[in-house]
Amino acid sequence: MSDPDATWQDHAACIDTAVDFFPARGESLAAARAICRACPVADQCLDYALDHGIKHGVWGGTSERDRRTLRKARRTVTA
Repeated sequence: MSDPDATWQDHAACIDTAVDFFPARGESLAAARAICRACPVADQCLDYALDHGIKHGVWGGTSERDRRTLRKARRTVTA
């Protein structure tokens, strides 16, 4: 792992699953979100995606649209 801050990934519930966390537009996110709900590091996963500007896929149980909203809220709070 190249990012020392990403050691949480070793404990992610998705690490050994065949669920698609990068579904095509219009495909269901339900299976990925179900894995995230049971994941012990979902919060760290979401923070990682937000901190690194990751726009694609399901991270910490959130969609691309969810994270866009969260990024806007973060900017408002810090401004």
